[in-house]
Amino acid sequence: MAAAAAYVVRLLLGTMSLSLPLLGAQAPSAAAASSKAVTASLSAKWPATPLLLEASEFMAEESNEKFWQFLETIRELTIYKQGDSEYSYYNLILKKAGQFLNNLQINLLKFALSIRAYSPTVQMFQQIAADELPPEDCSAFVVIHKECTCKTNEIKKLLKKASVRPRPYLFKGDHKYPTVTENLPVIILYAEMGTKDFNKFHKILSEKAQKEEILYVFRHYIQKPGSRKMNLSGYGVELAIKSTEYKALDDTQVKAMNNTMIEEDNEPTEVQGFLFEKLKEMYPDLRDNLKEFRKHLIESSKEMVPLKVWELQDLSFQAASQIMSAPVYNAIKLMRDISQNFPMKARSLTRITVNQQMRMEIEENQKSLRDRLEIEPGDARLFVNGLQIDLDFHDPFSILDMLKLEGKVMNGLHDLGIKEEDFSKLLKLNTHHVDDIYALDIRHPSIMWVNNLEQDDIYTTWPTSCQELLEPIFPGNVPSIRRNFYNLVFLIDPGQEVTAGFVKIAEFFYQYRIPLRIGFVFILNTDDVIDGHNDAGVALWRVINYIIEEYNITQAFATMVKMYHNVKERDLLNVDIIKGVFQSTFTDANLQDILGVHSEYDRNRKAGAIFYRKTGLGPLPQVLLNGEPFTSKEMNSKELDKIVLQKIMNTAGFLQRAVFMGLLNDEMDVINFLMDRDNIVPRMNPIVLGSKRQYLNLISTSVTVDIEDFSTFSFLDSQDKSAIMAENMYYLSRKDKDVISAVTIWVIADFDKPSGRKLLLNALKHMKTSIHTRLGVIYNPTSKINEANTVISRGILAAFLTQENSYLRSFLNKLAKEETAKALHSGVKIKTLLLPGMAENAFVKKYNTLGMNVFQTHKLFCQEVLKLPPGERTVISNGRILGPLGENYLHAEDFQLLEKITLINSAKKIKAIIKDIEINPKRGSDLVMKVDALLSSVPKRESRHEVTFPKEQHSVININPQGSDIVYDIIAIVDPLTREAQKMAQLLIVLGQMVNMKLKLFMNCRPKLSEAPLKSFYRFVLEPELTAGPNNILSLGPVAKFLEMPESPLLTLNMITPEGWLVEAVHSSCDLDNIHLKDIEGTVRAEYELEYLLLEGQCFEETTGQPPRGLQFTLGTRKNPIMVDTIVMANLGYFQLKANPGAWILRLRQGKSEDIYQITMYRKGLVKLMKISLQIKMNKEKECGTPLKASLLAFLLTICGRLFFGRICLTSWIECLQEDCKQKQRKRKLIF
Repeated sequence: MAAAAAYVVRLLLGTMSLSLPLLGAQAPSAAAASSKAVTASLSAKWPATPLLLEASEFMAEESNEKFWQFLETIRELTIYKQGDSEYSYYNLILKKAGQFLNNLQINLLKFALSIRAYSPTVQMFQQIAADELPPEDCSAFVVIHKECTCKTNEIKKLLKKASVRPRPYLFKGDHKYPTVTENLPVIILYAEMGTKDFNKFHKILSEKAQKEEILYVFRHYIQKPGSRKMNLSGYGVELAIKSTEYKALDDTQVKAMNNTMIEEDNEPTEVQGFLFEKLKEMYPDLRDNLKEFRKHLIESSKEMVPLKVWELQDLSFQAASQIMSAPVYNAIKLMRDISQNFPMKARSLTRITVNQQMRMEIEENQKSLRDRLEIEPGDARLFVNGLQIDLDFHDPFSILDMLKLEGKVMNGLHDLGIKEEDFSKLLKLNTHHVDDIYALDIRHPSIMWVNNLEQDDIYTTWPTSCQELLEPIFPGNVPSIRRNFYNLVFLIDPGQEVTAGFVKIAEFFYQYRIPLRIGFVFILNTDDVIDGHNDAGVALWRVINYIIEEYNITQAFATMVKMYHNVKERDLLNVDIIKGVFQSTFTDANLQDILGVHSEYDRNRKAGAIFYRKTGLGPLPQVLLNGEPFTSKEMNSKELDKIVLQKIMNTAGFLQRAVFMGLLNDEMDVINFLMDRDNIVPRMNPIVLGSKRQYLNLISTSVTVDIEDFSTFSFLDSQDKSAIMAENMYYLSRKDKDVISAVTIWVIADFDKPSGRKLLLNALKHMKTSIHTRLGVIYNPTSKINEANTVISRGILAAFLTQENSYLRSFLNKLAKEETAKALHSGVKIKTLLLPGMAENAFVKKYNTLGMNVFQTHKLFCQEVLKLPPGERTVISNGRILGPLGENYLHAEDFQLLEKITLINSAKKIKAIIKDIEINPKRGSDLVMKVDALLSSVPKRESRHEVTFPKEQHSVININPQGSDIVYDIIAIVDPLTREAQKMAQLLIVLGQMVNMKLKLFMNCRPKLSEAPLKSFYRFVLEPELTAGPNNILSLGPVAKFLEMPESPLLTLNMITPEGWLVEAVHSSCDLDNIHLKDIEGTVRAEYELEYLLLEGQCFEETTGQPPRGLQFTLGTRKNPIMVDTIVMANLGYFQLKANPGAWILRLRQGKSEDIYQITMYRKGLVKLMKISLQIKMNKEKECGTPLKASLLAFLLTICGRLFFGRICLTSWIECLQEDCKQKQRKRKLIF
């Protein structure tokens, strides 16, 4: 059979070779035989940045520690650059990085270097260095508080007076050498890592940083950047077939000068049914003949005759049939070839017979996708581990970010011993709270409600249905609905000066019938016996209770308002005012009995103070709207009434969504609905509830070190140190040992100090009632470790090591008390304190033999991993670090709050899954802690989708993973004849070379086409890694290649770049709008350059919410403040500015813009660069000596880290000059 096939092929090729002379063909020369081609490339405006520097930025994103470890290994690596080839040097960089990265991370690093993802970061530092005015002929220099030098022997001299000079501004992306404290003189090193000059400075600065003498900051600086261009990738190039109804040709008739042959890397492997790649493998001796035969077929198929309508109808199914019939390993390449070269493939597709089984299966799968995911025929979707990748929104640079995060999580789960089939359950969990704005439960009896919209007669004419929220209203209005949707609570001390203002605001809302339920909490004197004649607050309370009991709450509120109206400005409410108003209104009342010591109207006087202490709120007064506290700035505002109304309108949006989604209806109690949400907490503590969270990496590694082996422990990195601590931790838990604990709390303190014992005692109080938490301790000594100053800490650790839970908590509680500490320090033996039933012999033996190495290990962990000063206290909950606590304390109620937040956000859901995976309670509890720390440490992600197909035999291409690496589950849904297919095919090919993927590709074909689905050729420029050219020189970067193009049609070249890229053609051999290959010799080469990056944003007036009319912004540097400017659009508040990587100042234009407006706040995500939200940090310290004189508020815009690929960091600082600050109140406030 094989011999017969070979004979047929040889006969066919022989016939073809004989037919060429008959057709008049001559033996062509190599140049003449070359097909017409078009190439397009896009380069950055800045020169190519060294790959070593880009690799270091990749390491920095992994962790700051890995960055400095990598930096230590490549101190003088550039010396190899001189002798080795470029490609060998590139491999050496990968080898060095491989010491700190796994196989997946190395592949992602290769991809990052291929797309030059970190080049803008390097260029940003280069621009910052240029602003520092580098000394001449210096390849490395340091800046010490505004003074710079490139001589190492001058560092000591400049450090002496550094404290009197202004501290430099540090950016979010700066590389800071790890130190315990950052309150040190700052030395910034500008150098090219890997060079001798860099190594000279680094050695000195790192030694000083290790001694805590300086804060060492490193920034990239290249003394003499090269002139070599750097090609970018991640964009599309289209060759559109131009309509010749109005024929327009290139009037210059420029012919390409370059006749160089284009390599045929991207040549189609299938032509008119022949798989030439396979034929070349089977018949290597016929390669030349096969090449000629293939060229003959291509030439015969280049004629693009328009298809009839009836030929178009099944074209999508015909393409799918051809793709499904190809070998699995070649199917995606075939889809790329068909979609990207469709105008040439269309005619041959019409001859394909549609597989009817495939058609029926596609229709069945489409029905399922439509019903479950609202995916219509022809729609394209790409899912990676269930996360949807919108091809219109995401680019390769954001996909790289996503792959890194997914890889981090999956590698972590794999290292924890969790099986891959359980990955999806954990990945689907949303471990981030939906809303970081927490609120208090206002269903408390201490709140005195002035009104009730649902019951009071004055609101009877209002509609009661929740559906009224969905009715249209004028902007800025609040619908009058007889439901307690909005609840305003004032926590006040009646004797404070500011209380009168809050009472008057409450009166305003009540008088004008704003749909607002108003309540008061009175924080009063809590003495058991007190005379109301001597205390205004107590007098007010008793008078109000009397009026409520004898009349009603409305009368009581009106009387209180009248009393505060009688308080003169800057005076306080006093007993005389209360008596005067009360007696004038209620003449028959016995005021002596009402205010006296034994008043019967004194009930529940302490309730308000108890509620206030329980909430953990700050200084009085406090204001809550639906339990959400106002900030101090909001409460001190003279426009508090407007702020309340704005918050009401913001809340209305949430309520409207709840009604629309069916979560809130007329049968439900609105207050219970509002107070049963997950963000309702019993107590406010910014340490526990803060949105800025840091987590330990507790993933176990192959390193196994005993906790007492201090010398080995000291050589481990932070991750290994944390893992060893977790593995060797002993816990106090509930008596039932067979239960998995969802919350693991570590208390870190010096337990031989009162502050440390108090923190432990509060944690133990919580443990008395907790059923979800286990507790461990870590010792952080204040001074040098010895037996004398570790008496209590040794007792605590010995008890953990030897005692059962039934006795452990009671004994720890006893050790944490101050009387016990005094007794031990006075000479009492610790064994006399043991409780009956404890394992006395085991405890005494462990206490006496416990070495100091354990405490040294604890101390090193606190210093190098937690960055804690000696003796500082902190708490860790499931890997989340809360601290350092400083002067703050966590009370038992705070530990209860911490447990609730940890459970609600993540631990409860994780425990439910781990219970099915792990039976051992100790290991199960460890897994919950470690998985929680891992999942919570990654940024918040969108929800994941579960995509399945009813049938997969005829319409789904299945590609199974290769090897043992972690597997990315990728599902692609696409019509093979769409623009999405043109892009997705190349992306899937690259993903397959980068990661170990399990792919399901569904042919989502459209039926009954009436017009050509694609009318252009297309290339998506993306490669998995850099490639070597001749002489092992790295290529400039990927290029879009259109090979063997038809010569007759008129073509137009279009660049399809990510949103925000402003590109322009800098060189071409012909008019790119009118490419007629028939009239051009050789190859058309088009070179583009990325000129600018578009910075887009919106801004509004704070009070009105309207766009500012005529407002202008400028963007520049310190030396050149106005490089570009823009005006804000009056209808949308939209503005855009041109930028490039670097540090820029965004500010209001001098003149009317600056006179009328001031910038007050950012709303995260409103100002965007290519749809990526900003990261914002405010620093309100004045910078002395700045030349920016006239700005009240200037923004330092740092375009960094893959900016042009979709990321910027926007950092701002305020400079308030005295004369400007006086005018601050008169300026309109502007919100981004």
